[in-house]
Amino acid sequence: MQLLRLNALAPNFQLPPTAVTIGNFDGVHLGHQAMVSQLKDVAKTQNLKTLVMIFEPQPLEFFKGYEAPPRITSLREKVEYLTELGVDYIAIAKFDNQFRSLSAEEFADLLKNQLNAQSLVLGDDFHFGKNRQGNSEFLKQYGFAVTNLNTVDFNGERVSSTRIRQVLQAGDLSLAAKLLGRPYSMTGRVQYGDQIGRTLNFPTINVRMGRHRPCLNGIYGVDVVCETLSLTDKVKADHPAKLGVQGYQENALYGAGHVGTRPAIKQEHPEWRLEVHFPDVSANLYGLLMRVTFLDYLHGELNYPSLEALQAGIDDDVERLLEFRKNTPKFPF
Repeated sequence: MQLLRLNALAPNFQLPPTAVTIGNFDGVHLGHQAMVSQLKDVAKTQNLKTLVMIFEPQPLEFFKGYEAPPRITSLREKVEYLTELGVDYIAIAKFDNQFRSLSAEEFADLLKNQLNAQSLVLGDDFHFGKNRQGNSEFLKQYGFAVTNLNTVDFNGERVSSTRIRQVLQAGDLSLAAKLLGRPYSMTGRVQYGDQIGRTLNFPTINVRMGRHRPCLNGIYGVDVVCETLSLTDKVKADHPAKLGVQGYQENALYGAGHVGTRPAIKQEHPEWRLEVHFPDVSANLYGLLMRVTFLDYLHGELNYPSLEALQAGIDDDVERLLEFRKNTPKFPF
């Protein structure tokens, strides 16, 4: 897979003829996977290379900022999932004032001249260009071969990023896994926090989320792997007497995950955090790239009246999550 950085004024890439699909691809869910599968079929039939064009930031993030819908996947995660689907090129279009101002014809010119697009695979409600002027019929008249893909349903309802956000916010991790085609996870590097967890006797790792705000909120049982080395070997090397709780995946640790803004802690500027506490672990994990997979939803974030109450609440949460791990010997879904 080759990654391309695209903007409204980018020079033409030296690409072979391509079949292109376009969208946010937030979640890279079953509907997106069907789109890429159709793209690969079209490309094979027409002897073209496959190219997926995505936007960064996502358009609603550009227009609405923090009020935009929460992200299912970060840019890193999107690229990873699309790469796993076997596409030849991923073009990341920088969505800014210049890009949003492109007319429908200018956008079509970009597809033809910069991406060497010959054939397009699009959703049935696809619109583009300034004021959403363009659609599939416009692109056909421009000269592209266009294949429209109908939406994908699951249990009689459309699979969409909006639906998955709602399911995740409701804590239904099993249904989210079905709609995504995989358990929901977030990937990021361990960064320095404010060390408050240590003062409560519950040290945590602070995982960078790579999104303006997440789809989740609350306390979860999580399975954590390191993307660059064996997490269990790292923990064993740092402190052989504290190996933690074995996770479900190979070289994984099980832990108590928290996603939220920590209302029980006084902060001048509250921010969203993904934190994980590993029971009975003492290791230096800063800088490591972690994948946190969400397996069990316990409850939403609570506003405790004091740090003492917060500590007691965390203790109860950890005990309940360890009980889940004990009673669920196999991966839950």
